[in-house]
Amino acid sequence: MLDTVLDAAAAVCLVLGALMSLAAAIGLVRFPDLLTRMHAGTKPQVFGLLLMLTAVALENRDPVMIPLIILGWVFQLLTVPVSAHMVGRSTYRTKHLNRATLTQDDLQEVLNRAGERGGGEPARAEPAPAEPALSDAALSDSVLTEPPNADGQRADGQQTDGSGRTR
Repeated sequence: MLDTVLDAAAAVCLVLGALMSLAAAIGLVRFPDLLTRMHAGTKPQVFGLLLMLTAVALENRDPVMIPLIILGWVFQLLTVPVSAHMVGRSTYRTKHLNRATLTQDDLQEVLNRAGERGGGEPARAEPAPAEPALSDAALSDSVLTEPPNADGQRADGQQTDGSGRTR
């Protein structure tokens, strides 16, 4: 009787985890800009993985697996938000986002204060105009179009090989 209940619970967890992963995949395809896609790819994916790992633990029924499953989920909890933060921040700093869709812009205040102290990016008095969304190829090419100075460095500090591409 207990085996049947555990099997049913594992099946429910597996189906719900798969649905969460499907929701993340649909969000990655359907959402309009990088910041919303980033949320779609991180939020349901971590919870979906927890459900799938719970299903594995319920099906396996071996106590040795529990610490390994917890460790795998903790690594997801630690790495996914950090990577999403870094992608979002680099998107913001390279101005590859639609400012019209931002409801709150806390990072601009931080950059303005850093500009006043003399470090970081210069302060901007007004938000930059909304830029059209770029494809992945256009995004990578747009970063490479800034001409380097005589020392082979671009204004953002990247070293180039003379062709405009960073090393």
